Amino acid sequence: MSPPDHVPAEAPATPRADAVPPALRRPLFALLALIPSLIFLATVLSPPMNHDVAAVLDFAMRWRAGEALYRDLIDMNPPLIFMLTRGAVAAGEWVGVGPIHSLLAFFLLVCASGAGLALWLRRGLAEGPIEAACLTFCLPLTLLIAGYDFGQREHLMFAAAMPYLMLSARRIAGLATPRALVLAVALFAGTGFMLKPHFLAVPALVELYLLIRLGWRAALRDPVRWAMAALWVAYLALIFLVFPDYPGFVIPLTFEYYHSSIDFAQLLLGDRMAPALLLFLPVAYIALRYPRGLAPPLALAGLGALAAAIVQERGWSYHVLPIRLAGGLLAVMLVARWLDATLAAPRARHAAPAVAAIAAALLGLQGLLSPEAPWRQLAYSSSWTGVTSNALRGAARGGRVLVLSPDIFPVFPIVNYAGALSTLPTMNLWLLQGANQTCLPNGARYRAPAEMGPGERLIWDAVTRDFPNNPPEALMVSGHTALPYCGGDFDFLEYFGRDPRFAETFRRYRQIADFNDYRIFRREDP
Repeated sequence: MSPPDHVPAEAPATPRADAVPPALRRPLFALLALIPSLIFLATVLSPPMNHDVAAVLDFAMRWRAGEALYRDLIDMNPPLIFMLTRGAVAAGEWVGVGPIHSLLAFFLLVCASGAGLALWLRRGLAEGPIEAACLTFCLPLTLLIAGYDFGQREHLMFAAAMPYLMLSARRIAGLATPRALVLAVALFAGTGFMLKPHFLAVPALVELYLLIRLGWRAALRDPVRWAMAALWVAYLALIFLVFPDYPGFVIPLTFEYYHSSIDFAQLLLGDRMAPALLLFLPVAYIALRYPRGLAPPLALAGLGALAAAIVQERGWSYHVLPIRLAGGLLAVMLVARWLDATLAAPRARHAAPAVAAIAAALLGLQGLLSPEAPWRQLAYSSSWTGVTSNALRGAARGGRVLVLSPDIFPVFPIVNYAGALSTLPTMNLWLLQGANQTCLPNGARYRAPAEMGPGERLIWDAVTRDFPNNPPEALMVSGHTALPYCGGDFDFLEYFGRDPRFAETFRRYRQIADFNDYRIFRREDP
């Protein structure tokens, strides 16, 4: 009878002999090891949610309300993240849960699935008692210490990749895995890698490593690669068939207007990337130099994430997130292995729960050293963003708000917590920014509409058409424009006020608040 999947049935396995898992042998330490996970669970469920996640949520809700993605709603992200977010919102509406809570529940489901599948796939892999105990608590914790970046695409990718990385360790070890589980893990991870095209660097490195270790014959009959490849081809076809404006309009617009000024050295030496690399690179080297179990695939995943971060040329916290998470988990695993090899077996089994509690505490400390979580959550209710959200809630009255700002944060999640929806065709005024990075040669402060390029004209037409035709309940205007001084400051109200219909409609609005250079106006109906 043939084996249940693609690996030889006679491949050796090294199951753990303990009847009681080492992590649970001393309940008090098991409870202590759970405390960091509980702290970060409370953190990620508390406001504010991540600004990019909130902006995607706004677009998904507007898409669900009838606006067309990539026609009325212009964004550089491929459609999958909007599809998943819209699905989470729809599921929440079906059970009577609001959009923010339904989206957070979806993220937790992804994390629970990633951690649960990965821990199940550990069965049969060679692990000492300390390593086994540490992984039991630290692998789920790793997915929670994303903190403020919880739900970012990098975070979701890493969570979906964890079972795939554990399955890769099983493939290297030659352990049999049920074919249905193999395919489910491949599709789960493949979906995570589809969130951004840069993420394909992760499976590329892992699969190349497996090809070298196992040979090309095993690669040809391995269903993991073929399942992921089929999923990616289907997704690419869906983009061209269902969302033709994305490759035909949005991508060219992005290349024309969305640029980075950071160079390679600034990226690697940034205050987020450099600390992450100081931890990750040494432990990744050790993991690849002495390969065993999950460590090599996890190290390669971190290297793939590093390649993705370099390609994106930003070095933002969520770009660095998978590198930081992989580095922390690798460090825990390698120290645990060293202790397993150093201590006598009975002493290692006895020490395993205590070491797991210490490892979880140190991993949690790594998350607490972030300048964002949980400190943002603790201060949110009294912060100016929380106060502004309350003011906007009163002005927008659960309706629509036109936001004139170059920023994603703090506009989002202020708009989300106010229970409102934005009206701009973009998440911020990035097209306007991209078109006005230099002063005009004729000395004018603003371009005439006839002189505008396609990106700037798109914003101009949308605002000057929609604002008078369907006035929103509120207007939120930033005094900060992120544009150069060219004989005068760039003023958004002055810029759009050159249109007579915009200027006439704006007279119906009264300023009700001014927080940290953000003014809020409420429409005064006659």
